[in-house]
Order: sequence, then structure tokens, then C-alpha cells
Amino acid sequence: MSAFKKWLHQHDGGKRFPESKGKQIENDKWFPFILDYFNQGAKTITINLKGISMRPFLESDRDRALLAPIGEVKVGDPVLAENYPGHFVLHRIIKLDGDDVTLLGDGNLVCEYCKIKDLRASVIGFYRKGRTELDRTDGMKWKVYSWIWMRLRPFRRYLLAFYRYVWLNIFRPKAPKNNQ
Repeated sequence: MSAFKKWLHQHDGGKRFPESKGKQIENDKWFPFILDYFNQGAKTITINLKGISMRPFLESDRDRALLAPIGEVKVGDPVLAENYPGHFVLHRIIKLDGDDVTLLGDGNLVCEYCKIKDLRASVIGFYRKGRTELDRTDGMKWKVYSWIWMRLRPFRRYLLAFYRYVWLNIFRPKAPKNNQ
């Protein structure tokens, strides 16, 4: 058993995983550990976010997500999904049609698809901007953000361009000083 896997087995869910000392662990290797941890009874796991697919609300290397085993899902819920073997995404559900799920990252323009059985974890909330209090996905703040952002979908291309080329140059997000 690797040292990393031993560490995983010794710590309870909801705790931050150890730093990889400058090395990034690929999703196809990282997320199976998380899923295995849930299978062993973990209630929650906190992960650092990587990538820009959930911009403008969530930033890579700054924000964290609190995951829980997959439960009942509905349109608007952010989830961790394996949309094809070894490829994991943390996106919002925008459509449920029987067993078919349509996903879209807030920072994406193109949808991704999977089946209900490919949903791996639910997102309970996010630790944003280095804060220690959780922005819950069932809270009013997240619901308002989500409601507005989903209705701006026809203008998303322009809003994301403004965010990337103007907003970020003025208000560059900073990684939190107090990583927990």
C-alpha cells in the first residue's frame, strides 16, 4: 500500500488531503482514491479545485469543494461525474432525462454528457476565496448565483471573455494564505 493510500485510510472525511509537494496528481489516479474512500464509509471529503470550468464563481488553486457520496440529484446541482472512463469533471447538472444527464461547467460553453450511474459525488458546498466558512449549495447565496448565471447562458461567451480579459487583469484572484 502506498504512503498516500495509507494516509487516506488514516484520516476522516472532510479533512484536507496532503500537499503533493508541487506535483499534480492526474484526475484518473486521484479520484479513484476518493471514490474508494467513500466506499469505506467516509461522509465528506474536501478537495482543492483545479481548472477553469466553474468560473467565474470558483477559481483553480484558490477554492475547495466539499464532496459527499452521491445521493438524490436534481437540475442545478454541482456533481463530480466520470463522463468517460478515467475522465472526471465537476460540473452543474443542467438537464436530467431519464438515465441521461447533461452537465455544463459554469465556465464552459459546451455541454458534456453521462448517465446517472456515472455520477460519483455530490457537492455539499465550496470554500471560496480562502474563507473557512462553507458556501453551501443548498444555501440562498448559491441558489441566487446559480439562478442568475443559468439565465445568462445566452450571454455566457461574452461574460466569460470580459471576466478573463478584463476582470482578472484588475482583480487577480489570490491563492488563500491559510490552506486548511
